[in-house]
Amino acid sequence: MSIKHVILLFSTVAVLSCVEDYHLTKIEGKRIEINDEINGDESIEEFVKPFRENVNNNLDSVISFAPETYSKSDGEYNTAIGNLMADAVFEEANPVFNKRTGENIDFVILNHGGIRSIIPKGNITTRTAYKVMPFENSTVVVALKGTQINEMLKYLSLAKRAHPLSKQVQITLDKDFQVTTASINNQPIDADRTFYVATNDYLYNGGDRMSFFHPNDSLYVLDYKIRNVLIDYFKKRDTISPKIDNRFIQLNN
Repeated sequence: MSIKHVILLFSTVAVLSCVEDYHLTKIEGKRIEINDEINGDESIEEFVKPFRENVNNNLDSVISFAPETYSKSDGEYNTAIGNLMADAVFEEANPVFNKRTGENIDFVILNHGGIRSIIPKGNITTRTAYKVMPFENSTVVVALKGTQINEMLKYLSLAKRAHPLSKQVQITLDKDFQVTTASINNQPIDADRTFYVATNDYLYNGGDRMSFFHPNDSLYVLDYKIRNVLIDYFKKRDTISPKIDNRFIQLNN
């Protein structure tokens, strides 16, 4: 070992011997408010501008028309906007499901809380669909036995909310919230039959305490977001005309 190396080694040891043993005792922070007083970076703004304009042009493109304003608070057990969403999923997703499996969706169930905005009277744009369904929820189809459909009916009768159901379903409750009649495609529910029920992946995984999707005979993931279902549905209609109907009602006598 050379004298140079000895001196270097000695210096390193000397420095290390002087380092004290530090321990973290406190972390302090402060809130940095982001507001209009902060000046933006013009170069970044110029870079982002064409992308922002393109996105806004796409979102603001008119794809249909609403003659009235539709809200999820308009009905007790079914609403026009909820009926529209469930029927849209059936109409747009069933051809996809049929092409892949040779089977047909029997009906659709969604959740009242998943409707995040009204559809206001006037032009419907792509942005409207994003506001109604801002989540990334996708369509799935679950194969359920009639016994599980009956569990679903119990859930719906106790929920007392306008969870969207497609028009293939007819449910009547009495004044005590008991199911008096129930049918799918005008047929009574056979406990031993397998039904193909379309919903979203959030509900399939137990959202809104919808535990009746498990166990199941099979699951089909369509890779079709509910939001895209709405966009495709709107594009095919010059004017939408959803209605509150008798697919799910309560009798008062």
